Amino acid sequence: MNPDESPAGLPDLTGFAVLVTGASGNLGAGIARRFAVAGASVALHYHRGTAAAGALAAELASGGTRAVALAADLTDPDACARLVDAAASELGGLTTLINNAGVQPVTPLADLSPAEWQRVLDGNLTGVFACTQAAAAVMERGGTITHIASIEGSQPAFGHSHYSAAKAAVIMHARAAALEYGPRGIRVNTVSPGLIARDGLEQDWPDGVARWHASAPLGRLGTPSDVGDACVFLASPLARWITGHDLVVDGGVSVHPTW
Repeated sequence: MNPDESPAGLPDLTGFAVLVTGASGNLGAGIARRFAVAGASVALHYHRGTAAAGALAAELASGGTRAVALAADLTDPDACARLVDAAASELGGLTTLINNAGVQPVTPLADLSPAEWQRVLDGNLTGVFACTQAAAAVMERGGTITHIASIEGSQPAFGHSHYSAAKAAVIMHARAAALEYGPRGIRVNTVSPGLIARDGLEQDWPDGVARWHASAPLGRLGTPSDVGDACVFLASPLARWITGHDLVVDGGVSVHPTW
């Protein structure tokens, strides 16, 4: 099988209503497409990517998926609440939230300003908290919430102290939310991807891509579909007894020896 193609035999999520944050980006769009393949209706959140979100909504709708694009600044908790309410209104309810939106600047720790530190925490963590809280409030019959974390949440990288700290917090937030929302039938997990392919990545970071290929046992970069399929699985009844778990999707790079 071509590693860039995922099998179509996904769990049947017909009747599911899914909100994907950051759906105008490479990874978020890939996640949304896999939920559409599985039969779910999808709300596509974006902040500034108006054209990309609109094009994705049109693409999914042309394939028979109920899809709507919704704008919000996820650093504003009130905007997060409005986004969730709008998604539930447009889709006739909400069964699944994928907290995918985030930012990943690169700045050495010694040069990191308090303002950038706060911007990365807000961009990766505040929206996760606020969207989760709002989604849980409307999931009257239970549901699932999946945060997109990162393998950097457990293994830091140079220049990513703020990002790694935020993603570690995202993982712990999911565990805490799983504890508190479990009695209400809401499962909360994280997916921690490794390096995901995108257009221009090998030109922008050739040495990093080469190191990844040399270190990953499966010998390739991840694709948005790899992450999307993990999200579909966690949202499906196949994962009905899984909550508070961090599912690492990294081609095995985390097991590579560092000595």
